[in-house]
Amino acid sequence: MSYPEIKKIKRNPTLEGQAYLRQNVVYSVRTGEELKMSLLLPWNLDHPQIPKEPKPLIVFVQGSAWTTPDLDFEIPQLAQFAREGYIVATVGHRDSQKGHPFPAYLQDVKCAVRYLRKHAAEYGIDAERVAIWGTSSGGNTALLVGTTGDDPRYETKEHEGYSDSVCAVVSCFGPTDLIGMMGDAQKVGNTAEFEFVASCLYGPDKSLWEERAKEMSPVSHVEPGRKYPPFLLLHGTADTMVSYDQMLRMYHRLCDCGAETQAYQVEGAEHELDFWSGEVYHIIGEFLKEKLMK
Repeated sequence: MSYPEIKKIKRNPTLEGQAYLRQNVVYSVRTGEELKMSLLLPWNLDHPQIPKEPKPLIVFVQGSAWTTPDLDFEIPQLAQFAREGYIVATVGHRDSQKGHPFPAYLQDVKCAVRYLRKHAAEYGIDAERVAIWGTSSGGNTALLVGTTGDDPRYETKEHEGYSDSVCAVVSCFGPTDLIGMMGDAQKVGNTAEFEFVASCLYGPDKSLWEERAKEMSPVSHVEPGRKYPPFLLLHGTADTMVSYDQMLRMYHRLCDCGAETQAYQVEGAEHELDFWSGEVYHIIGEFLKEKLMK
């Protein structure tokens, strides 16, 4: 009896394209509570005999309305970026509804970036190639990290001496103008819910809300003549939670100030939900490849 030919394929001696998930990595204890991240790391990291090069890093911040992010929510999608040669960190931060108003979440995520640079050799990270990507409130965080690189106002003493700046920013349906969102909430009669979130983020004194909302707005941190990393903005045109106009305000401000910016509208898409598609991930992937894989 004759059998079909057994075909041959090459082995993968460097374990390239293989990744594993390391959860509950503590990056900060300065506040008395453990702040954690999850890491998608290359298989070959634990095999010193295998030749390897440091890989670019994506820091991902999951949207949570500035409460406690679900670090696992996007792991299935982020895994494709790990297979393509990135190290990916999904980062948690303190919860504004548990007594941690702004700038706590921004300080935490910047602290996480510094931690990852400090431990770059341990995790196989190229500390010169770091991007941040966030969704919804995480998009707001990503934009603030991108527009306030190494700003001493938002630094903590943990992991001192390492930069929290990034070389690329991706924001998906992120709030950009919190003062504008106050007006949006009033227009649609959503004042009570907005005031609860605002009191958690800005504190109980309403006379300070506008000042703090401005500081929390990425649009207010963009100035002519300053150097910024490249930005990629994506937003659904039917988003009723964070209006599409929020992206437009940031896009126009960045362009007016000379920052390298790309923007995409996802036609008819709502908040999260039907926003996501293979095309969206492809656009983000191509942007990150251009900015980090050169």
